Amino acid sequence: MAKEAVAKKAKTSVASQSKAETSIKAAAEKPATKKKDSANQPLKEVHTVLVTLPKPETDKSPYYDIARKYNVLVDFFPFVKVEGISGREFKKQKLDILEHTAIIFTSRNAVEHFFRICEENKVKVSQDMKYFCISEAVALYLQKYILYRKRKVFFSPDGTTDGLLEVIAKHKHEERYILPTADNGKSDINVFLTKNKVPFSEATLYRTVSNDIMELMEKKYDLLLFFSSLAIQTLFDYFPDFRQNDTIIGSFGPATAKAIQDADLRLDMSAPMPGAPSMAAALDKFLEENKKGRKK
Repeated sequence: MAKEAVAKKAKTSVASQSKAETSIKAAAEKPATKKKDSANQPLKEVHTVLVTLPKPETDKSPYYDIARKYNVLVDFFPFVKVEGISGREFKKQKLDILEHTAIIFTSRNAVEHFFRICEENKVKVSQDMKYFCISEAVALYLQKYILYRKRKVFFSPDGTTDGLLEVIAKHKHEERYILPTADNGKSDINVFLTKNKVPFSEATLYRTVSNDIMELMEKKYDLLLFFSSLAIQTLFDYFPDFRQNDTIIGSFGPATAKAIQDADLRLDMSAPMPGAPSMAAALDKFLEENKKGRKK
């Protein structure tokens, strides 16, 4: 009886294993169902591009060179607009600017609103103040407000947050920082300073709100370029039932890429990446590949 039971059990085990293998094989052969479009599907030919940023102040932007090079239309429109808080609102934060020795600027908006607040509240920034900027362009923008050559100004050599953090790391225990921010979320810099126990104060200087994109999006661009998670939020604020279909989507920065994927959209291109540290460089590379794909 014992031998028969063992044999029966073994037979059942083999049958179960065979059934499981059959199920696995069937599952592998069955087409996968995804909410997102297949990342491997052929992408449409690009004729129109929307950059979700303000229009450049000069015609020297690399985006204009790209438009001419590939004969595509490139439009600009910020999905998010910035509104500065008042000097009175800032006072409620009870932050004494003069108690700090350094400021971290991650954008021109931060520069503009910091000095605006100082002017409104009649704060004279010390000549010994140090400035740490996300890029050389932002650093040079300081010339509107300070005697640039006579101040201690540092910036990320490659224009990335990681590059800026490396610069800050060299001075982190010597300074007490002010980190100007908008009224949303924590940045990588905030996380870095907190983790490394670097003394800093977060100063909310402006707020971000969604721009009206209803009429703009009626143009149905072939390619959309996003630079912040807030821009993705704006898209769904105005088009809660937005469907990507064959629209190509690109992102700058990991936070923006994550927001796109969290929204169940297909991410077709991203920056920074090897050989393309900027969104313009990534777009150039993408359009070149898109053009080659049409010739095959």
